[in-house]
Amino acid sequence: MANHKSAEKRFRQTERRTEVNRARVSRIRTFTKKVESAIEAGDHAAAAAAFVEAQPELMRGVSKGVVHRNTISRKLSRLSVRIKGLAAAKP
Repeated sequence: MANHKSAEKRFRQTERRTEVNRARVSRIRTFTKKVESAIEAGDHAAAAAAFVEAQPELMRGVSKGVVHRNTISRKLSRLSVRIKGLAAAKP
């Protein structure tokens, strides 16, 4: 446990930041799962709409420093390719 006032304060700050960051990561996962479930269902329109909603949320995680920029770029790229594949596979 912390022995100094400053260490106690840092402990409190870390607890608050951890809670906020967990919530942000959870939101990122939720939005990603919405896109993936629409892709699994084969619904191109729903997947595209969910992807448009998910992009700002994922990039917000990057700007807040919760996840790395390249991680989100990779995820968005892979989701985009899968969505485009739905459109191509549709007769």
